[in-house]
Amino acid sequence: MKVPAPAPPVLGAAGPAMPGYPSGMTLTIQGLSYSVLNNQNKKETLYLLKDVTGFFRPQEMAALMGPSGSGKTTLLDLLAGRKTVGSMEGSILFAGHKPTRQFLRKFTGYVEQFDTLLHILTVEEMMLYTAELKRPRSEPLASKKAAVDTLLEKLGLTPCRHVKIGNPLEKGISGGQAKRVNIGISLITSPRVLFLDEPTSGLDSFTANEVMTTVKALVTDGVTMVATIHSPTAYSFSLFDSLMMLVRGRTVYFGKPGDAAVSYVRALHGAQGITLTQQQLDSSSAWSHNAAEWMVDVFTQADREGRGGAFADAYEASTLKQAIDAEALALAQSHADLSPQVQKELATRSETVTPWWWGLKTLVKYRTTNNYTSSAFLGARIGDKVLMGLLIMTLYLGIGDDFNAGNYINMAAVLFMWITMPAFGAAAYVPSLVLERNLFARERNDGLYRVFTYLGAKMFDELAINLVVSLPVVAAAFYGIRLQGSFVLFWLVYYMTLCVGIVLAYFVAALAPSMDVANAALPVYVSTLLYFGGFLFTFSTMPPWWKWYSFINPLRYSWTAVMINQFEANDPVWLNGQTVLEYYGIAGQSKWANFGYVACFFWFFMVCAWATLSFKNYQKR
Repeated sequence: MKVPAPAPPVLGAAGPAMPGYPSGMTLTIQGLSYSVLNNQNKKETLYLLKDVTGFFRPQEMAALMGPSGSGKTTLLDLLAGRKTVGSMEGSILFAGHKPTRQFLRKFTGYVEQFDTLLHILTVEEMMLYTAELKRPRSEPLASKKAAVDTLLEKLGLTPCRHVKIGNPLEKGISGGQAKRVNIGISLITSPRVLFLDEPTSGLDSFTANEVMTTVKALVTDGVTMVATIHSPTAYSFSLFDSLMMLVRGRTVYFGKPGDAAVSYVRALHGAQGITLTQQQLDSSSAWSHNAAEWMVDVFTQADREGRGGAFADAYEASTLKQAIDAEALALAQSHADLSPQVQKELATRSETVTPWWWGLKTLVKYRTTNNYTSSAFLGARIGDKVLMGLLIMTLYLGIGDDFNAGNYINMAAVLFMWITMPAFGAAAYVPSLVLERNLFARERNDGLYRVFTYLGAKMFDELAINLVVSLPVVAAAFYGIRLQGSFVLFWLVYYMTLCVGIVLAYFVAALAPSMDVANAALPVYVSTLLYFGGFLFTFSTMPPWWKWYSFINPLRYSWTAVMINQFEANDPVWLNGQTVLEYYGIAGQSKWANFGYVACFFWFFMVCAWATLSFKNYQKR
């Protein structure tokens, strides 16, 4: 049974545009080709797009269609500046000018095919979070909230504005609502051009019609929209103003959708070796209510039979192609006199709209506050420290002031176990980065923040909660075991070692290709550090070819600091006429200097994590 299209509610088509909303921008492509190296034969170049020309106007919604593997998503990614591999030839012009990467991040929107949203935020918070990061800092918060309210109404999201996004483990909004939220976070920044990758994928017919009705209504606000779409409903397809059909990376049709497209293809029958089946000829009239389905059927069959090139050749030789080329050239050259605002936008060199500190404040405002009210977040960061702290304290209860020869090894052992505990506990922080990779990549491409801002906010999340948790845990262990020396030093070494473990986990998570690799690599690395920390092998007994490893071992300096703290006031003679500190090869060192070395490792791994997040390509597109 055919699902009826929903009647358009009171949306942008009937109401005024959003206050301050800019007009769209003409986008032209001329002679665009895109190639990559063949994975099986590195000497061979494969063209995923070949000599594509077309244009997309403001206040119009264009469809990119074609069989699977035709290059429609490749073209969309090129237009949005999101391709990370391959070589491009030809030109992509916005208002007749080549766009900078910064312009694409700040003044265009991209709706991903798969949802990349923060599950801990509500619909309203998700929109306002994006608005605060990407709208000007000088704009009052009340104005941003008004823009969010307007979009929530236009997108039909007002009823669920206070519902959390959710995830597979925590029920939240529906799939159709998530699609509209993705559209909303792209539109809240008032983009010149909006790109949508399969906006109806995974949706039922009714919800797909509803989403596309909403998108179409927003075109009247001036936005230029380009969407890839695979199998639209008849109603959804009727909303598009233009259609570009691709087969194997070549254009086989560009023009008006619907009857015009069907008539063009039918007219090719019998020309240049192109033959349509009788069923296709008969069904072109019967399927006139869904031209998209007929077009996809014709070109998919032609592609499978290796006849797609004939359709592309026919288009290349057509008067339609000549007219399109001429119009694309005219549009590209018609922007000699741009407004100062557009010139300023096209010339932008800043990655983000807001400064780094504003981004950090905003991430803490929305992410940290929600994390700190999440039992799952807090439990994973508090439980292990409390449990292990109590275990070590009760195992070694009261031994810290027992200075007899038989107890020295126990003192050294408890201190060694104490500083290895936060290192092994670092594995709990790996998922925090790995599971957010797609979100991080999308928000970076959207120009929401810098890498330093993101990493700083993540570290603030962890370090602030651990600062509070570590004090009572360390106090219970220090005074329960009756350890000697400075409590402040003992706590600072534990906290700094914990900080090193966290940022090390972030570095490994950023570097590893997957969660499985990260979960395996981190414990293996930490395990190697145990052998060179000074307890299992004293520094004098380490093989000379391995001694270098102890100098780049943060646990060595942590353990040395707490050992000196324990024995510096009472360092009795123990074995072979050597005191405890002499036996372990750490006599005469400064506990505060060793603490400083631990802090240096924190900043070293922080720089490594930042560099990896900055330069590693997480999405090979």
